[in-house]
Amino acid sequence: MLRVNNLTVFYENAIAINKMSIEVHRDEIVGVIGPNSGGKTTLMNTISGLILDTKLKEDRKGGVRINIFGTVHFEDEDITNLWPDKRVRKGIALCRERHPVFGESSVEENLRIAAYLRPRTDMKKSLALVYETFPKLYTMKKRKAGLLSGGEQQMTSIGIALMTHPRLLLLDEPLLGLSPNIQVQLVEAILKIKKELALTIVIAEQFARPLIPVIDRGYIIENGMLAFVGSRDELYDNPDVRKAYFGVDYDEE
Repeated sequence: MLRVNNLTVFYENAIAINKMSIEVHRDEIVGVIGPNSGGKTTLMNTISGLILDTKLKEDRKGGVRINIFGTVHFEDEDITNLWPDKRVRKGIALCRERHPVFGESSVEENLRIAAYLRPRTDMKKSLALVYETFPKLYTMKKRKAGLLSGGEQQMTSIGIALMTHPRLLLLDEPLLGLSPNIQVQLVEAILKIKKELALTIVIAEQFARPLIPVIDRGYIIENGMLAFVGSRDELYDNPDVRKAYFGVDYDEE
């Protein structure tokens, strides 16, 4: 479904991604796991096309030079130079790290804004889907999004992405800063979304222990390079991966 081939991204003279290639198959949940500044967000922004918008803005103001090499294919189509809005129309949706919401607008207004180009009947169905996935949002749909807790804002952000009817859902650090209880709730919601909507999902995270039960495969990236690739079991059975990203030592078992 998705192929990233030999991706290299430079910010000025600093390399963020170095000759990285990944594949995501239909109906998978794939984890992209690595430390801060390891390249996870750059990878997600490149898949979504957001990096092209950032590059254009930097070029116009004479700021940081961004150079991108390699290709991105979605459904066997080369989308390397496709702008973010075009990728959304093709079914790629990104929920960014600490995804911004319109704080002065209600939860439902935030959701409706994301689907403003869709027919009214589609919007109603999408709203019903989001509220079914996150029942808590229904009880606070009239509340200003800026007054929500971190976990509630993250639910709203994922709901915003779902309103676009994606086929590939990209989640960048969805568990960041949340309590363990809220993390568990979000992971359960992600699994429900995958099963009920038949979505393909890519999740980028640093501490991936809550994700290990739901991912099918994972890529470990460090310093912009692939350090390890494997199935869920292969990741969990690797002692270095377990200790660094799952917080588990063999001695604990």
